[in-house]
Amino acid sequence: MSILVNKKTRLLVQGVTGNEGLFHTQQMLAYGTKVVAGMTPGKGGEWVLDGKIPVFDSVRAAVEATGANASVIFVPARFAPDAMFEAADAGIPLIVCITEGIPVQDMMRVREYLDQKGVRLVGPNCPGLLTPGEAKVGIIPGDIAIPGNVGVVSRSGTLTYEVLYALMQEKLGATTCVGIGGDPISGTNFIDCLDMFEADPHTEKIVLIGEIGGTDEEKAAQFIASRMTKPVVAFIAGQTAPP
Repeated sequence: MSILVNKKTRLLVQGVTGNEGLFHTQQMLAYGTKVVAGMTPGKGGEWVLDGKIPVFDSVRAAVEATGANASVIFVPARFAPDAMFEAADAGIPLIVCITEGIPVQDMMRVREYLDQKGVRLVGPNCPGLLTPGEAKVGIIPGDIAIPGNVGVVSRSGTLTYEVLYALMQEKLGATTCVGIGGDPISGTNFIDCLDMFEADPHTEKIVLIGEIGGTDEEKAAQFIASRMTKPVVAFIAGQTAPP
């Protein structure tokens, strides 16, 4: 079992025809993720990756044609807010935004809108999600983790990879790894993930990787102490924060 994504997830890639989008779509597809559609305005009717993935002009058209129920966003920062708005309006329940550099004020508007719509956002500026052996949504390498019973949630992309690899070296696997990103305004936070892992019967223990700056780690510690029954190992990276 897993949280957020699994082998049944039907994934749409927004920005599929760009260099980053195309490269990571190929990687996700090779891992076994059900990538069912891509979306780039003006590119509707085309196919990418040797005819494996159809491209649509709009998210709504992609959803209607393929039944996509999750979206991953690989578009430039100036277009990313509109991409998230469009995905929410098309009824996508899970949006994973890889894009970095989105202005805070734009993300405040996006977060408020998605909350009103009941849409789950992971990111922005995040590596995405990995449910080993089932699905990878984003840029987390697929060869550094094996299926298991450890839930992983992290603000740091590179430390996410380090922890997954270290677990694998000890023959410990993950149910799902969630890279939540480190931007000031983001979607899913530590407490959201801890709550989902607590409810997941196949997750027996959790690794939490935090960073200095902000209060999310402190809030997570309070939640762990008061609500969690499963063991949590937490590591906070860094010693000093820039002013």
